[in-house]
Amino acid sequence: MEKTRLGITISLMGGALYFIGLMGMTPLIIAAGYVLIMEGNQWLRRVAVKAVAVVLFFVILSHIISLIGESSSLLNNIVMLFNGTINLATLNRIISIARNIIMLIQTLVLLLLGFKAMKMGDVRVGAVDKAIDKNR
Repeated sequence: MEKTRLGITISLMGGALYFIGLMGMTPLIIAAGYVLIMEGNQWLRRVAVKAVAVVLFFVILSHIISLIGESSSLLNNIVMLFNGTINLATLNRIISIARNIIMLIQTLVLLLLGFKAMKMGDVRVGAVDKAIDKNR
C-alpha cells in the first residue's frame, strides 16, 4: 500500500483530512496545504481539495442563513411599513434551528467521507464535486 512522506498510508491521510475538517477550517487548510505541496498522489490531492471545498460550502451556507438573521431588523422595518408585524424571536429561533441542522449535516457528511476515504472510497457531494471537476 502506498504511503505518504509522513509514513502513513494515503487512505489514512485522506480520512484524516476529512476528520480534521471537523475541527475547523484553519487546521484543515494547514493539513490540505501540506498534502498539496508535499504529496504527489493524485487521489490524496483530490481528497485535500474536496475536504476544503466541503467545509467551505457549509461555512458559506451557514453564513447566508446568518445574514438573514442579521438583517431581521431591516425585515422588521419593511414589514412595519405595511402595518404588519413579525415576531423576531420566532425568526431568530428558525435561523438557529437551520444553522444547527446545517452543522449536523456537515458533521455527518465529513464523517461519512472520512470513513469512506479510509477505504480509498468516495461519496459524491453534488455541488462540491461538480465545482472540483469543472476547475481541474
